[in-house]
Amino acid sequence: MAIYTVHEPPHPSGNTIADADRFVFVRDGFYIWAFLLAPIWMIRRGLWLVLLLYLIVSVGLFVALWAIGASGVAQSVAGLLLMILVGTEAATLRRWTLARRGWRNVGVVVGEDVESAERRFFAAWVGPQTRRPEAPGAAAGMRMAPPADDVIGLFPQPEAPR
Repeated sequence: MAIYTVHEPPHPSGNTIADADRFVFVRDGFYIWAFLLAPIWMIRRGLWLVLLLYLIVSVGLFVALWAIGASGVAQSVAGLLLMILVGTEAATLRRWTLARRGWRNVGVVVGEDVESAERRFFAAWVGPQTRRPEAPGAAAGMRMAPPADDVIGLFPQPEAPR
């Protein structure tokens, strides 16, 4: 099961059903295409500032390694580590770009794939109350904390206060 964060675009029209097509679901985890082809992946996703920072860091890293006389193996290992870092943090970079553009994180949902995650999220989003969740995670069916008189743990009855 994959975990997705759900992002609402800026300036919603107010019609929840019409705005549903504009929502973005960002899967948490490793992105193989960001690992293998980082610049192309960033261009395809519209991560222009991230691409600029990536190019500055990668050129700076290899110039620094060349300046200190690092071997080809050390340069290759540094490049591989940078690729792993981008593949691992690709979802975070995408979320950061969406937040910078004014998109709002409206929830977290779990699903087998993006389609099942969308169905699960929108079932809670446009539920019987037809109200939108206010806090991230509210659409994933998170429960509220139990009342103070409920017992949590292995004890069948609450202990009397002393």
